Amino acid sequence: MIESVNISKSFNGRPVLKNISLLFEQGKTNLVIGESGSGKTVLLKCLVGLFEIDEGQVLFGNRIFSDAALGVSEKAKLKDERQKIRQELGMLFQGGALFDSMSVLENVMFPMRMFTDMKEPEMLERAHFCLKRVKLSDAAKLQTSELSGGMKKRTAIARAIALNPQYLLCDEPNSGLDPQTAVVIDDLIQEITKEYNITTIINTHDMNSVMEIGEKVVFIYEGKKWWEGTNREILFTNNRELNDFVYAYKSGRGM
Repeated sequence: MIESVNISKSFNGRPVLKNISLLFEQGKTNLVIGESGSGKTVLLKCLVGLFEIDEGQVLFGNRIFSDAALGVSEKAKLKDERQKIRQELGMLFQGGALFDSMSVLENVMFPMRMFTDMKEPEMLERAHFCLKRVKLSDAAKLQTSELSGGMKKRTAIARAIALNPQYLLCDEPNSGLDPQTAVVIDDLIQEITKEYNITTIINTHDMNSVMEIGEKVVFIYEGKKWWEGTNREILFTNNRELNDFVYAYKSGRGM
């Protein structure tokens, strides 16, 4: 699991996250939704340490990852623990963030080269396994410029699971995809989450994703946790701001 405890974050004196406490459950697809600028992406980046929090605490399991109350020397002691946790993280970035100069296979092998002492045959075996898992075995030698949008996302997923992570964080995984391909990506992420009992967090605007795989859904509004529940409960909420968000999406005025 991943837990945020009363975390806050500001930029240049402007509050972006305000006292957010959340528990993201292991083995489930935890979806974070909200309007553009609501703080979803900042929350994700705070959870993985790309942004340091101003207040509060971030926990991975029972391990402290970030604690704004700690002094400089205490934070220094956390450095090794944070590095260990980062090696248990898989990240799926919005644009895929694949390396254009590398083949599909080389992209998947990249985190193994960076963070492990695995030998070349071991890395190749693991990379081919991950590509098979996302149904891209035949694309290993292709360059990223030769891939469709859906194939790029599947390559990014293969790279994200290359280190057999305990945690998978996805930022808008369906961005730019047609509806059919988006369903494939949703199903793949949920299958991997269940298969490996991963704690998965997904930032999304896509209400189709919410309804299909939103085992836990968190609605962020103006930097605050405004609602949380399941994808079934979202249909019956009387939360006005959440209903406005869902209605805007359904009517085509939202993302």
